[in-house]
Amino acid sequence: MLPGLKPVLARLASGETLTEDEAEEAFGVIMAGEATPAQIAGLLMAMRVRRETVAELTGAVRAMRARMIAIEAPADAIDVCGTGGDAAGTLNVSTAVAFVVAGCGVPVAKHGNRALSSRTGGADVLAALGVLVEQPFERLAPILRAAGCVFLFAPRHHTALHHAAGPRAELGTRTIFNLLGPLANPARVRRQLVGVFAAEWARPLAETLGRLGSERAWVVHGQGLDELTLAGENQVVELSPRGIRTFTLSPEEAGLAPAPIDAIRGGDAEENAAALLATLKGARSPYRDTVLLNAGAALVVAGRAETVREGIRAAEVALESGAALAALEALKRESRPEAA
Repeated sequence: MLPGLKPVLARLASGETLTEDEAEEAFGVIMAGEATPAQIAGLLMAMRVRRETVAELTGAVRAMRARMIAIEAPADAIDVCGTGGDAAGTLNVSTAVAFVVAGCGVPVAKHGNRALSSRTGGADVLAALGVLVEQPFERLAPILRAAGCVFLFAPRHHTALHHAAGPRAELGTRTIFNLLGPLANPARVRRQLVGVFAAEWARPLAETLGRLGSERAWVVHGQGLDELTLAGENQVVELSPRGIRTFTLSPEEAGLAPAPIDAIRGGDAEENAAALLATLKGARSPYRDTVLLNAGAALVVAGRAETVREGIRAAEVALESGAALAALEALKRESRPEAA
């Protein structure tokens, strides 16, 4: 067992890296409140400067998972979640994707937060749509069963992270914690579509998910966004039972028309909620096509489609039939106290 963080800091300062077990122990010290703010900041920046390793990511996630408040979920549940941090101010894509995928019959345990690096986070837009996002923990699994989707509000499930909040805010720069959120879904999903803010992190996150026991995942980056985009070529790292492979995906290959990122610029929670609702009601736009592209990929990850084009066709049916809108309405209904 590591005696606090001082020996770790001395090693990191000399350029050494931590094993998976050592990282889990170090982050356990932080999450137990047994490290000072200076020690936490020192550890985070030492890792950041020489780049965090897959072993360190895996150990840190194990520490998070061991302390999170988890929920039960079906074995085929999926998450669609990004790291954030792209500072693009786009409409809420993964939140809309969650309803489309749920409308295709795939249980979605959507992990998310309020706005941190963007104007409007998933929790913000869901609240504007009438969903009560802060549920009693015992209600979350029943909501998922009844509605086919549920929102898992990250700060409530990962309370141990508050010990690092102060140092992170004072540092004011990206740390390992910006990479960990999508890797610690409280429903312990084993299939995920993960967006990452920089393409260089796609493979390390896929490798980390593999070490953590995920069955299948796509880790994606699109032209500066932590999601698949219509604005050009997307980088994809796929984790599957066959191993890890890297490829690119363009909107044209998926059968969709290209569009600039400006076409999906968002606003405040009310504006983004209105755009999301209009899309679920059938409005056609680059936002709709962006949602279809990501939903198509999510359905491949979920094992419901062989190709992104096939997934997009299924997603279109969910939109046009009203099934995606029904998923939102079901989540709103089931989130009400009277549904308990």
